[in-house]
Amino acid sequence: MSDNQNTALIVEGPLADNERIKGESNYLRGTITEDLSDQITGGFTADNFQLIRFHGMYQQDDRDIRAERAKQKLEPLHNVMLRARMPGGVITPSQWLAIDKFADEHTSYGSIRLTTRQTFQFHGVLKPNIKLMHQTLNSIGIDSIATAGDVNRNVLCTSNPVESELHQEAYQWATKISEHLLPKTRAYAEVWLDGEKVEDTQVPDDEPILGKHYLPRKFKTTVVIPPSNDIDVHANDLNFVAISDNGKLIGFNVLVGGGLAMTFGDNSTYPRRADDLGFIELKDTLDFAAAVVTTQRDWGNRVNRKNAKTKYTLDRVGTDVFKQEVERRTGVAFQASRPYEFTSRGDTIGWVKGIDNKHHLTLFIENGRIKDNAEAALKTGVRKIAEIHQGDMRMTANQNLIIAGIAEQDKAQIEQIALEYGLIDAKQSNQRQNSMACVAFPTCPLAMAEAERFLPEFVTSLEGVLDKHGIPDEHIVFRVTGCPNGCGRAMLAEIGLVGRGPDKYNLYLGGNPVGTRIPKLYKDNVTSADILAEIDQLVGQWVENRQESESFGDFVIRHGVVSEVKVSVRDFHD
Repeated sequence: MSDNQNTALIVEGPLADNERIKGESNYLRGTITEDLSDQITGGFTADNFQLIRFHGMYQQDDRDIRAERAKQKLEPLHNVMLRARMPGGVITPSQWLAIDKFADEHTSYGSIRLTTRQTFQFHGVLKPNIKLMHQTLNSIGIDSIATAGDVNRNVLCTSNPVESELHQEAYQWATKISEHLLPKTRAYAEVWLDGEKVEDTQVPDDEPILGKHYLPRKFKTTVVIPPSNDIDVHANDLNFVAISDNGKLIGFNVLVGGGLAMTFGDNSTYPRRADDLGFIELKDTLDFAAAVVTTQRDWGNRVNRKNAKTKYTLDRVGTDVFKQEVERRTGVAFQASRPYEFTSRGDTIGWVKGIDNKHHLTLFIENGRIKDNAEAALKTGVRKIAEIHQGDMRMTANQNLIIAGIAEQDKAQIEQIALEYGLIDAKQSNQRQNSMACVAFPTCPLAMAEAERFLPEFVTSLEGVLDKHGIPDEHIVFRVTGCPNGCGRAMLAEIGLVGRGPDKYNLYLGGNPVGTRIPKLYKDNVTSADILAEIDQLVGQWVENRQESESFGDFVIRHGVVSEVKVSVRDFHD
């Protein structure tokens, strides 16, 4: 490994097969082009099944009809899900209109899904339309490079529509970090954009930051502006916490080693909070980003992918050792961390006015699914707004959509459209607005239980529990994910459900409202009915015995329902 001075910190053993795939891929090209022309199958074969992830896609099929197709001796209805690269989630109205049109004409579901990675996904794109999809996105200035696979993925940034000047600076840094850490291979342009190659095609590919074998595992980065933790810093490998002075960005505290995925039955895996390594000045930001990535590149576990994330590297080598190596690679020492505090996490739904006297409308999108249905024509409504909106639009890491930068004279018209198409609904409770799920069935191949389709009805039941105990306007941060990979960020919820099988979930309790504490297992492999009964009983105890303004997550820890997870490697499985 380049730039590595201590081979004792490398995990020895037979490399995981993904390392072979990456090493033999010719810098992520593989034989994807040949697969595209193969009309015998609707899917990608051999190594290409993995390699397309580096190009922002996952191969999926409709699991609802898989068994029926098998009876007909047909292969699964293979398609791809594409996740776009949108640092900070900012998109223009004209770009929105283009993706809306593609979703209508070339996807099986006709929807746009806002994700917890602050971007959008297309679901159900068949092989004949994949190249057109990439070329359509390229024509409007969007790509899907490195939104999946063993690379740094879409860089998140606090949406913060109020402090517009500070947000603009933070957003610019999110974009710079994203560009700096991107793969340098020309594979994406060559495969998807009909050979739109860089100027000198004779220059060999080189990956100075990521290396020929790329990273040991996926890597996630954020830029966050306190006091809002709306991007959940502790779910990510690398976080830049904005430190400001008189409204001006002066640097970042650097948090490293967060992550939520785990494997059932394997106690060497666990969710983990990120560690604060210290403060850096703005001028050193890109150098520190690269140093953290290259240290993880060189020291991360390439033998066991279940232990390959940055969080396990820190626990294996020690946070102080990791920090010292980052300082060695940058030639700059961390300064003492600057004070900051998170006081909120979710999005502020509805209207707010920014310091620039522009108005911002945050639309609650349940599960992030923008689609017309019998209840509301959400997709049509957003399109109508995009057709007249003069500002930008911001996808949030909580699956909502901000119509930002609205002039006073345009406010009434946009509000009228939002009301007409069900994008503003006064009946939506605080509980519903603070609940979230991953996609799960029918498209995710990893799903063990329902999540997106399960959440609306379960939240209605949860609303009933709160109403029964006299607190209908309060909420508990609730999240559900269909498997233990963490996409729905249930491992930072006050109540988190993680799917085990059909209508079976692990129930975790004890996160806090601002997302700085990992919850702990309370009940294993229980039905949704049993979970609701447990929550009913616990909410009753909370209402009767809580201290002033005490959150549900704080209460269950103080009351001894679960113990606090302070150090995950020690506490999560005990």
